[in-house]
Amino acid sequence: MAQFSVHDAKTNLSRLIAEALAGGEVVIARGNVPAVRLVPVNPRGKRRFGALKGKITVDTRFDEPLPDDELEGWGLA
Repeated sequence: MAQFSVHDAKTNLSRLIAEALAGGEVVIARGNVPAVRLVPVNPRGKRRFGALKGKITVDTRFDEPLPDDELEGWGLA
């Protein structure tokens, strides 16, 4: 684990980012007390509208009222 002071981190930020992206553990400390860890951000997957089209079906009974015993179980009857 590499630990750097805030001053050193400001001076060498590009190098520290490269080290974190390469899998290294970078810790920035205030004095001798570790304060934060510099880690890469995992990119979110790209969303595509309609990606599940044709893969999900809804039962024809979906909009039908629930039976009384089911409603009682939810405290709705």
